[in-house]
Amino acid sequence: MIDIEELVQTKDSPGTAEPSSAPTSSGVSTRSPRATQSPGEFLSFRLGTEEYGIEIVRVQEIRSYEAPTRIANAPDFVKGVVNLRGVIVPLIDLRLKFGLGEAAYGDTTAVIVLNVARRVVGIVVDSVSDVVQLDEAQIKAVPEFNRTIDAAFMTGIGTVQDRMMILMDIEALIRNSDMGLFEADLGNAQI
Repeated sequence: MIDIEELVQTKDSPGTAEPSSAPTSSGVSTRSPRATQSPGEFLSFRLGTEEYGIEIVRVQEIRSYEAPTRIANAPDFVKGVVNLRGVIVPLIDLRLKFGLGEAAYGDTTAVIVLNVARRVVGIVVDSVSDVVQLDEAQIKAVPEFNRTIDAAFMTGIGTVQDRMMILMDIEALIRNSDMGLFEADLGNAQI
């Protein structure tokens, strides 16, 4: 197990700003030209060849991948559950969720354990890279897409030297009704 404290000395970073886009009746986003992600520290990880980032304040710990207990009738991207020190934690494979091909589990596969909306959830990623500090100038706006491309969980594109990192609103992703982790009509309530 990798403790998040080993990757970062402080977890204090600003909160995420509310997204400033809404689809119009034509399905075209009205996203403002600025990024909706606040500067701060991000945990970077890989899914295939792409690099993603989530706010470090959401991360509880990083663990190596272990085969979960499958849940009947769960979508393919819900790998199952694991017992984490007495807490049953659902595992979501982001490669499968985002349709990025077959998931292969190897030595670098990691589980990022998150605290999201008072729930503990694990996301399975191909590898964890590092903790990156991004300032406002390093965060670019998400390009506008039509309704066939779902960029709702993207809050910005982080640029560090020659790297580009897709910044995600992990809470919005986890709370999304197709994940099956929250009751849609109960707001913040847990199932």
